[in-house]
Parts: sequence; structure tokens; C-alpha cells
Amino acid sequence: MKAPPFQYHRPQTREELGALLARLDNAKILAGGQSLMPMMNLRVIAPDHLIDINRVANLAGIREAVDSIEIGAMTRQADVLASDLVKSRLPLLTRALEHVGHIQTRARGTIGGSCCHLDPSAEQPAMCAALDAEFVVVGPGGRRIIPAGEWFEGLLQSALGEQEFLEAIRFKPWADGHGYGFAEYARRHGDFAIAGAAALLEAGRDGRITHAALLSFGVEAAPKRLSEAERTLIGQHVDSLDIKPVVAAASALDAMEDVHVTADYRRHLAGVLIRRALNEACTTMRRPS
Repeated sequence: MKAPPFQYHRPQTREELGALLARLDNAKILAGGQSLMPMMNLRVIAPDHLIDINRVANLAGIREAVDSIEIGAMTRQADVLASDLVKSRLPLLTRALEHVGHIQTRARGTIGGSCCHLDPSAEQPAMCAALDAEFVVVGPGGRRIIPAGEWFEGLLQSALGEQEFLEAIRFKPWADGHGYGFAEYARRHGDFAIAGAAALLEAGRDGRITHAALLSFGVEAAPKRLSEAERTLIGQHVDSLDIKPVVAAASALDAMEDVHVTADYRRHLAGVLIRRALNEACTTMRRPS
């Protein structure tokens, strides 16, 4: 099928982009187009205006600040995956990006596009939730920061306003040597995940956990932090973790059901995958000397 008729706009500056968003009704922003164009071709959505932001300057790039790493919304997924800075400071994000689509889609797709589209199975917004990222958005009222805990508002729905655009995503790296783990189940490599999980751990010199983040995605309509399960890990020794509460928390999620799997099977996968992610986090951790 072909997309329904629309008017095409190609702003060159942020000011032009802001003006278009302010005056156009039923408009969609085109970044990489890996999700938007198929949805238009299938007539799932029918915007009257398409705003191509590929020529707006300074919306891409990976920058290191004093206590954070900022990734521009238009940064291609392939560039994030290839970044040595991301590999060393945000290894969980690199680990997850290895599962995103294929080389062709990563060469075009953007991290910001994925985080605005918010497919429940998407790895990148899920890792933003696990890493407590901040979303930098720009609109008529200026620039504002939206924490990851407030970004997800439901199925395919972010906190981004209709006249706003995503400028960048900020990450605060975990301590050097932290443990990280990622696991997902998809029918084929590169397919949308049926379910996935991520785990982050920090430990003190005595090997006891001081900080933990646990997340399931692809199970509910948005990524789900397992906050209570995280608290059960604090104080435990990394070599003898009691992960039963973690698996139980993931297995009790309000799972979606679709043509691919039942809700019960998704819950089962959630428990299996969080176990694998947590075990990998224990393995990758380097304890302080």
C-alpha cells in the first residue's frame, strides 16, 4: 500500500522547525522513518503534514559532559553502536543496540525516533528507562527536561507535546566496573522482541550490592522498572544473590496478549529473561580494588 496524501516540509533550522510545529495541525516529524513510513503505508496513521528534520543542524552527535553523556536525537543507531564512548561509559546501551534491527535499519534509524515512537518491544527507550535517562525537549515555552520516569505515558505515547521536538537524551553513567546484563527473546535476530530484560548492578569493596536497576520490556505497554525487586538486592553479596523475588516480580507483570504469544507465556519469558540479564550483570561486574 501507499501512504495517504500529505504535504512535505523540510526545515533547515530549529526556528523553522518550531514555527512549523506551531502552525500545522496533524503533523508528524520524520527522523529515520523506520517506523513512521511503514505505519503510513499501512494506513495506521494519516498525517496531513510530514516534517523532515534530517537537515536541521546540531540535532545529532554524542557529547561527554562533566557528569553525563548526551546523545542528539538525530544520532543514527549505527553511530551510537560504533561509539567507543558509549561502549565504555554506557555498555548496556551498546549491548542492547546489537539486537536492534539489522545494519541497514540501524544506518537510518535514530535513537530519538525510537524513543518518540515507543514501541513496547523497542530496546532503546527501554534502556533509557533502565539508565534513568533525561529527555531534553524544545517547544514554544523553551527547553525542558523530562525524566525517564515521566516520559512513558502509555502504548506508543510519550510525554512530548504536539508542538515540541526531542533535542537530545542525557545519560548519567554508572560507576566504572558496574555490572550490566541484557537479554531478549525474538523469533529471529532483528525481529521485534517478544520480551526483554536488562539489569545493572554496583557493588562495594566487600562485594555487596549498593545500587541496582532491573527492567522488563515488551511485556507491558511500556518498559517496567522492577523497583521493589531492586530493593531486595541491596546489601546482598554479588556471589550469592537471592533472585527468586526478582523472577517473581517479572513473572507477575500485567502482560500483553497478541497474535504471537499469550499473556501467560510473556510472563514466563519475563521471568526467564530477567534471570539471564541479572546473571550476566553479575558476570560483567568488576569489583573495586
